[in-house]
Amino acid sequence: MRMCDRAGCDQPGNCPAPKSPNSPERWYFCERHAAEYNSNWNYFEGLDKEEASAREQAERAEGASYRQSSWNAWAGPGDGSRSRDELRALEVLELDPDADFDAVRKAWRSKAKLVHPDVRPGDEAAAKEFQKLQVAYEVLRAAEERRTWKGPEGTF
Repeated sequence: MRMCDRAGCDQPGNCPAPKSPNSPERWYFCERHAAEYNSNWNYFEGLDKEEASAREQAERAEGASYRQSSWNAWAGPGDGSRSRDELRALEVLELDPDADFDAVRKAWRSKAKLVHPDVRPGDEAAAKEFQKLQVAYEVLRAAEERRTWKGPEGTF
């Protein structure tokens, strides 16, 4: 097992990092030191504003198909295609990360019926819980609409 190249670190070094921009030589850091090393990395160093903008646009175009695939439901909901907000909303509804929207709707309705302000008037805790449930449902509903929305003529 290779150890981290950072002096004094005794963790496994399984994260390669270039020693210089165009060098095949690599440092091997642990995750913590790789993150520290990369935090100081400026990918656009030495480029003027127009060159940096052109490179950023080219790389966004290359990665656009990956981003589109997650919204186009080529990837399932439990495989990393959910946002952090969606995962928090699923936690509020006490659902698994791979729950489909029908399960979301059922969980929201059953929980909202218990704490709805019409059912428990004057109960501040129930009102706050209802608001949390409502926000969670809205986040998940908007995400579902983004995933299933088809643009003009069924295209994105």
